[in-house]
Amino acid sequence: MKARTCWEAVCTVDDLVADSGIAVWTEDGPVAVFYLPHRLPALFAISHTDPFSGSNVLARGITGDINGEPVVASPLYKQHFNLRSGQCLEDESVQVKVYPVLLDGNRIRLEVPVAQAASVAA
Repeated sequence: MKARTCWEAVCTVDDLVADSGIAVWTEDGPVAVFYLPHRLPALFAISHTDPFSGSNVLARGITGDINGEPVVASPLYKQHFNLRSGQCLEDESVQVKVYPVLLDGNRIRLEVPVAQAASVAA
């Protein structure tokens, strides 16, 4: 059974910086949203947490292209993460979570899991 999700508005187009990332907070935790205007699609979202350090820094990483794939380099230990798949290029066993992104007018929305409310017996 697939977990329930929703499209959470996290920022506007005006909040984005070309060829860079911003950090946003979601119900699922911190997420890094990247705007690469020279690519299609131009918007990518991955976990903001660097799995090697545990620090929330990936939105501050340097974006680039390796073998035609969009990547971000962690600002701490410099591992590269594919922005489409979340896969670490230096360590196949490591992958960060990837979030589907939707441009809704001027709003950027991310598909995030819906928190399950506890059932209350009447």
